[in-house]
Amino acid sequence: MTKPASDAGTAAAGRTGRCWWAGDDPLYIDYHDREWGFPVRDDRRLFEKICLEGFQSGLSWRTILGKREAFRAGFAGFDFERIARFSSRDIERLVRDASIVRHRGKIESVRNNARRARELIREFGSLAAYFWRYEPGAASRPRRLTREALATMATSPESAALSKDLKRRGWTFVGPTTVYAFMQAMGLVNDHVEGCFVRPAAEEARAVFESPRAGSKD
Repeated sequence: MTKPASDAGTAAAGRTGRCWWAGDDPLYIDYHDREWGFPVRDDRRLFEKICLEGFQSGLSWRTILGKREAFRAGFAGFDFERIARFSSRDIERLVRDASIVRHRGKIESVRNNARRARELIREFGSLAAYFWRYEPGAASRPRRLTREALATMATSPESAALSKDLKRRGWTFVGPTTVYAFMQAMGLVNDHVEGCFVRPAAEEARAVFESPRAGSKD
């Protein structure tokens, strides 16, 4: 498993009052409590997540989450430097791998996006420095985040802008909805609803998070 961005939510594991979408699935609950919504600046984790969100398109995130370790094994731990050098033989290997989602277009997209990621790093210093430029300002966020409010937020102006820029730079499978899900998971927004016990922990993590700057490589 990926090391959680924060263990702050684990002390209250098992409590009621978490986001409804976690349900009673232990894998989903662990992901909700320990990862989702906590800010991330690690380039490999950012790259992994945006690629997996691309695979999730048309499927459930639970399906992708259950296959995450297999994806990591198949895609060299989402080391984009290595993936950028994948050959046609690597692509065929992955297309035959029944432990992942065998969608040729999405598999080829990961290799393409790895090459585009290297270009972003040359320009901005890190993927984190690029992605965090699109963190929404407080004024654009709901004053109170309820389940009903969240249901209307499949995209945002910032996710649309990020999606548009990524596509301009040659990235694929990065539509506005996919990008907003990425932003939610990586902590660019805190979409734990009011009353969720993880929401304060995620907000505290965001408050002390040092936003990466262009030119930095950490």
